[in-house]
Amino acid sequence: MSSSGIVGHVQAKAQEVAKEDYDKARALAADAARSGAFLYPLRGIVYFLSHRSLWKPFASRIIPTLSLSIAVISGMFFFTYLPQLAILVFVNGPLAVLTTVLLILNESSTIVSLISRNFFLQDALLDTFDGVLVARNATGIVSEGRELKSGRDPMERLGKILKSPFQKYSPKALIRYIMYLPLNFIPVVGTIIFIVLQGRTRGRSVHDRYFQLKKWSAHRRADWFERHTGAYASFGTVATLLEMIPFASMFFAFTNTVGAALWAADIESKESQMDDSTAPELREAARKAE
Repeated sequence: MSSSGIVGHVQAKAQEVAKEDYDKARALAADAARSGAFLYPLRGIVYFLSHRSLWKPFASRIIPTLSLSIAVISGMFFFTYLPQLAILVFVNGPLAVLTTVLLILNESSTIVSLISRNFFLQDALLDTFDGVLVARNATGIVSEGRELKSGRDPMERLGKILKSPFQKYSPKALIRYIMYLPLNFIPVVGTIIFIVLQGRTRGRSVHDRYFQLKKWSAHRRADWFERHTGAYASFGTVATLLEMIPFASMFFAFTNTVGAALWAADIESKESQMDDSTAPELREAARKAE
């Protein structure tokens, strides 16, 4: 085959791959739009602000986490803005001023999340998630993971934790984050892709508590994610963008948790309706097939 033939073959393959990736991205975006999952972080803000009982875990952690956020963001801008700007200016040109800010905010958000979720917020976020489920009358599944008391206030009903699903920040997630960092060298588009990839990773963890309460196996979780990839990616992307806002990341960590719980409550409600309308023998067959 001549050199021109080889070049033509490579170009054709590249176009084929690009078309496949474009089709996948379009299908993913369509799935995300149909699901409406990207709205749940915003719904979480409204629900959190309108339910004062949910403020208790947030208020108990605000001082240490806000202090951490101020220290990390200030330090990152002071020590890393100019070095990272000097690198990004070669590939992003004048836009490097903006892309460097976005990169540092994302890096700061990751550092704050890594420290705060491991040391400050773990139990508070768990209480918030469970409290929203209780408020949405999903007490049946919450009782699988903790004791529940009598009363009207959903937060005061939360008793002893029997099972905790929140895991410490995994080395795999940190490695993946570092691997994706070079995407920021691609002007504008690279930064957007980087945030979306972070959102996709974030989205896969928002229902860890719900899946634990439902006692879903790893296989069933994987199958669920495969069928709802766009939905979780869109939720995670919006949640990531919100938590990148300087000095407000803790607030949005709680509202994103509320949004995830509202989504879980809606899923649970739909599943209960399906169970009620499904013949007992079919439900038994479905359980055996899992």
